Amino acid sequence: MENIYIRLTEEFNRGKLRTVICSGQAAVLHRIAIMSKDGDWILHNDEDTCRHVLSVLEQHGAHYRFGAPLDIRWLAHGWSSHFEFPYQELRVRTDFFSHPPRLSSPELQNLWNTAATQDIPVVSLKQLAKIKQTNREKDYVIIGEIARRMDDPADQLIFSRSAGDLIELAALNPDLANRLISQRPILAAISEGRERLEEKLDAERRALIHANEKRLSVYRDAAQAWLNAWPKLQEECQAMPLTKAHNLLAQHAVSLLPFNPLPEAMP
Repeated sequence: MENIYIRLTEEFNRGKLRTVICSGQAAVLHRIAIMSKDGDWILHNDEDTCRHVLSVLEQHGAHYRFGAPLDIRWLAHGWSSHFEFPYQELRVRTDFFSHPPRLSSPELQNLWNTAATQDIPVVSLKQLAKIKQTNREKDYVIIGEIARRMDDPADQLIFSRSAGDLIELAALNPDLANRLISQRPILAAISEGRERLEEKLDAERRALIHANEKRLSVYRDAAQAWLNAWPKLQEECQAMPLTKAHNLLAQHAVSLLPFNPLPEAMP
C-alpha cells in the first residue's frame, strides 16, 4: 500500500519546501519504528504554506479535528492544527505545527536548511529526540533507540535512556562525558554505579514528563472556551469544503482562542 504520508509530503511541498516530517513518521523513515498511525509535519509559518496545505487537504476531503485553525496567528505561538480524512481502508490523521516545543530558533533554522537538501524532508535524529520528550512514557523508549542510532558520542551521551549504554559511552569517552555534565547533570552519576544512574534516569524522565504536562496545561486552559464552542461549530462546518470551514472557524476563534497563551518565561 502506498504511504499516504509520503504522498502528502510531496503534495505539500510541490513547488517549494513548506513542510518537514516529524514525530511518528520520522521514526518510520529513520527505521526506528515499523509504522505510525498518523502524520505530523512542521510547517513554514507563512500564509502561502497554510493556504497550500489547506488546499491539498481539501482535495483529499479532509475535515478539522479539534485544535487551532491552520493560521499563522496561532501557529506562531505553539498551537497545532489537526485534520482527518478517509483513504482506502485507513482513517488518515494529520497534525501540523510551526514551532515545535524544545527546538530553539537556531535549531529550527538548521532544520529548514537541512530539509532543503533532502528528497523526503524529515527531522534529524537529534531533533526527533527533542520532539519526543513528551509526557508519554512510551516516547522515552523511542528516544533510547534514537540515541543508539546517533553517530556523535556527545549526542548519545545527551539523549541515551540506558544506564548500561551511558556507562559504556563514558568509559570510551571520559573527557567528553565530564564536559557534558553541565548540559546533562545525571552524567555525574555514572561514577556512582549503575543502580544510582538508573535512579537518576528515572527522575530525569519524570521531570521531562512534568515539564511537558505543565506546558500543555497552559494550552488546555486557554482552549476551554474554544472546546465548549467546538461541537456546534463542527456541526455547522460538517458539510462545507475545508477552505470555507476554515474561514468560519478562524473567524470564531479570534474571540475564543488566544493567539499566545504562554507566559513570557515559558518555552
